[in-house]
Order: sequence, then C-alpha cells, then structure tokens
Amino acid sequence: MPEIQFTASAPTTEQPRLGRRVPGYDIPVINERAVRAAAGLLFLGGAIAFGFAVATGSQQPLQPFGMFFMLDMLLRVTAGDRWSPTLALGRLIVSRQNPEWVGAPQKAFAWWLGFGLAFVSCVGMGWLGLPLSATLALCSVCLTLLFVETAFGICVGCKLQQLFSRTTPQYCPGGTCETRG
Repeated sequence: MPEIQFTASAPTTEQPRLGRRVPGYDIPVINERAVRAAAGLLFLGGAIAFGFAVATGSQQPLQPFGMFFMLDMLLRVTAGDRWSPTLALGRLIVSRQNPEWVGAPQKAFAWWLGFGLAFVSCVGMGWLGLPLSATLALCSVCLTLLFVETAFGICVGCKLQQLFSRTTPQYCPGGTCETRG
C-alpha cells in the first residue's frame, strides 16, 4: 500500500473577497482614503438628488440615486469591494496618495448598514408609497452618515460594529479602536 504523505501548504496569496491582504496586517484591509473619496461621491450625488426632491416636491429624483446607492453597497459586500463603481472611482482619485489601511470587517458592517438604509428607503418610495417627508428623513440619515465619513473620517457603522461585535475591531480609521495606554 502506498504511503500517504502530508505536506504543509504554502500560505495563500489569493486576495479575499472584501479588502486585500497587505503584509504587516493580520486581517484583510481596505484603503480608507478610497473609501472616503467614494463616500464623498455618493454624498454629492445624494445631496443633488435630495435637493431636486425638495425643490420639486417629488420622490422621483431620489429613486434612481437610491437604487444606485443600494446596488453599490450590495456589490461591495457580496461580490467584493473591487466591483463597486464608486470605490473604483475613489481608488482612482486617491491613486497618488499613500494608502491608509483599515480593517475590512468593520467597513463591511458599515456597508451592510448603508445597504439596509437604502433598501428601506427604496421600498418606502416604491411599494409602501411613504410620503415625501418620510423618504427625506431616511435619506437625511444616510446623507449625514456619508458626510461624517467623508468630511471627518468618522465611520459610524464602524463604531456601531465596535459596540455590537464579539470581536474587537482592528485597524480603525485614525487608530480609534486601539487601546490607549
């Protein structure tokens, strides 16, 4: 009978679905600068749609943006961040800057939160036929989160993940999740 030999496999160089492996980091990470640029682009598009909705008194300007936002978030968390159009553009915008690596798990949590808000907004505009004021309130929450991310570098979804997760997040933007000594 032939002898079966087990050999240690080499570490995988395959990149994870979300984020990337970078030497010196224990978990997959994402470039925070690209994420903030993408948040700024989404904020700009959302603010324009929001303004048109207020000016016209109609939800119609918000519908295409809401669908785009929802699909962009869904692509990030299911297919991977490489497939997000806004993150691709964000990476291009900051391509000459040094990356600031942050943990992918907390960004995934934040993006699921964004998807959830967009999904509720889209269902509210479409099937439920919510009044414009309710839709604008939901969109205001989303725009506020985008603004806080892009202008101040504060990821509210990351903070919520820090509160609700069993594992401590690593590599937070600006070192905010490291213990202070």
